[in-house]
Amino acid sequence: MIFDLEMIKGVYATIPQKIKEFRRQVGKPLSLTEKILYTHLSEKMPQEPFVRGKSYVNFKPDRVAMQDATAQMALLQFMMAGKDNVAVPSTVHCDHLIQAKVGAEEDLETANKANKEVFDFLSSVSNKYGIGFWKPGAGIIHQVVLENYAFPGGMMIGTDSHTVNAGGLGMVAIGVGGADAVDVMAGMPWELKFPRLIGVKLTGELSGWTSPKDVILKVAGILSVKGGTGSILEYFGPGARSISCTGKGTICNMGAEIGATTSLFGYDEQMAEYLKATDRHEVVEEADKIAQHLQGDPEVYEDPEKYFDQVIEINLSELEPHINGPFTPDLATPVSKFAETARKNAWPMKLEVGLIGSCTNSSYEDITRAASVAKQAIDKKLKVKSEYTVTPGSEQVRYTVERDGYLQLFEDMGGVLLANACGPCIGQWARHNADKQEKNSIMTSFNRNFAKRNDGNPNTHGFVTSPEIVTAYAIAGTLDFNPLTDYLENENGEKVKLDEPSGIMFPPKGFAVKEKGYQAPAKDGSQVKVEVDPKSIRLQKLTPFDPWDGNDLHKLKLLIKAKGKCTTDHISMAGPWLRYRGHLDNISDNLLIGAVNAFNDETNLVKNQITGEYDPVPDVARTYKKLGIDSVIIGDENYGEGSSREHAAMEPRYMGVRVVLVRSFARIHETNLKKQGVLALTFVDTSDYDKVREDDEFDILGLSEFAPEKNFKVVLHHKDGSTDEFEVNHSFNENQIKWFKAGSALNLIRKLNKE
Repeated sequence: MIFDLEMIKGVYATIPQKIKEFRRQVGKPLSLTEKILYTHLSEKMPQEPFVRGKSYVNFKPDRVAMQDATAQMALLQFMMAGKDNVAVPSTVHCDHLIQAKVGAEEDLETANKANKEVFDFLSSVSNKYGIGFWKPGAGIIHQVVLENYAFPGGMMIGTDSHTVNAGGLGMVAIGVGGADAVDVMAGMPWELKFPRLIGVKLTGELSGWTSPKDVILKVAGILSVKGGTGSILEYFGPGARSISCTGKGTICNMGAEIGATTSLFGYDEQMAEYLKATDRHEVVEEADKIAQHLQGDPEVYEDPEKYFDQVIEINLSELEPHINGPFTPDLATPVSKFAETARKNAWPMKLEVGLIGSCTNSSYEDITRAASVAKQAIDKKLKVKSEYTVTPGSEQVRYTVERDGYLQLFEDMGGVLLANACGPCIGQWARHNADKQEKNSIMTSFNRNFAKRNDGNPNTHGFVTSPEIVTAYAIAGTLDFNPLTDYLENENGEKVKLDEPSGIMFPPKGFAVKEKGYQAPAKDGSQVKVEVDPKSIRLQKLTPFDPWDGNDLHKLKLLIKAKGKCTTDHISMAGPWLRYRGHLDNISDNLLIGAVNAFNDETNLVKNQITGEYDPVPDVARTYKKLGIDSVIIGDENYGEGSSREHAAMEPRYMGVRVVLVRSFARIHETNLKKQGVLALTFVDTSDYDKVREDDEFDILGLSEFAPEKNFKVVLHHKDGSTDEFEVNHSFNENQIKWFKAGSALNLIRKLNKE
């Protein structure tokens, strides 16, 4: 079944003429990124080309995708937008609310019972508003999108930071907050600052133990977790063409970990073969007609320094397998130096668990390469030393690899099959004894490894690598191992060495599935009723935030001064808190509980300026809110790194936080704060961060003259009666200032729909 073929044909029909117009305007060769962005403008071609990293641009994406944890809040907001139907093809995927505990069948059954209220809500809302619904167990959103919806040259947004996975099929696919999704589903333009362009030239060809995952692990080490912020990475070169479509998806997927707006590859034979293998021959026929427009111009790739803001070159033939971590996805270590580095840093050498799968590495090719290593463990009589789990990316992949015998190999090795869901990757892992908080090491083929990310234990050292490397280390059971060179002792006392993995891109018998798990929406949803029980602890209808009263902000209390890395996991933790993603009041009880207080180096312990006592962050926030006192959050570099979850912006707003002032923001989180009516500010002089004291009150002056590129003044009132003053920046444009004045972007949409 091909979804939205007529829409795709419509997009392709307009591309040649739009590119012709743009090329005439700029008079230069074009990158693929520029072609896709300019062919998806919501308005006419501008008089002058947009300025990278500066111009705010309105786009018209082709589709929207939402996962169940973020879809709840997105759809609760959409219900307030005053629309009868979504304006673009949209889907909901139930993949986040399934906890990994026993095994696939039991865990899915438990999840369906525990989350029935939420799944029923998402199903009914989807039915009412014309949204495709993928049931629990159907698969992880990004793998399902790649298999069914992604198409070369398209543009989509999704309420998950790893929406960028679709770049593996040549899309500009961008992770956003739910309010952004509401814009597009309501037929409004979607705004993005025109990105900078980073070109990644790939030469050579992967071989042996090296896999596509190692490309992005290497890039993460080069650029760091914020090096891609505000940029799109465009991969090109002969090495890019040699990588499978799902391998390209892996590389694009983890681009979220370097802050990149998205990543993408140009249309090639690998993409065409994947589209054919997933029964989308008609899409290939249409794409082939305009293939020249679905790649960057040759001149761009011949002289990339002239057309990209930054160029990285990687020779795949020389690339070594990498293992990144712990605690950050950009700490890149070649496998040849990993054991030495582990000993030097006193990382726990025993590997407790190896976990493969997730949205990053769960394709047929990934599974077969890992299975080829698992088979060696069986054949060479190696006893697997670590626990081992497998998470297929979709029901189609799971059914096919089971049919072809690969799941049996993992089970024979001692592995456990988990449900087709995110599971341990997002903290949905009921890991035995994790509450003891013992130091330990795990290795995954996931994409993110912040402290507490997988199991809630801050002392779990999470390492990220490819599925085949994870499998090899699980067999060895120790970090003191190099699968490329080292021998292991088998059950017979013999020294044996693992051979290089081998995999298959596509199943020889073709993909198969009995039940995909897709529910099409009603043709007419006007009679569908969406019920939200007022007594529910899982779902809560939203109340609009108050608009700005027109005055400067005075006497705001400091809620917390966060120190160091403060990701969206720190601001709004996942794991067990996922159950409250549809209930703003209840989930606000996790506000900033993972952030480190700069004044005592403790988490979830800040000074209550009313009582003088030290209390959990949410308790202090509720105290201020109850008394009608607004508050401020102070943050460090790259504040809000990680997931696209807008709860990390909605919770502060709901709890009375009016201002978030930081050294620098991660892109998605800054936008999410603006959408919810929070004043997102940055220090002009980052050293002014040090002037903030624990008992400070804040004045934010200059709001009556709120305008783009016009700074505000902050006055700190210290407890001893002294003051400090300094300027702060903002990146609001004219339209975003309207969001602030209206109280939120949603308030503005509702107002426009009533007019």
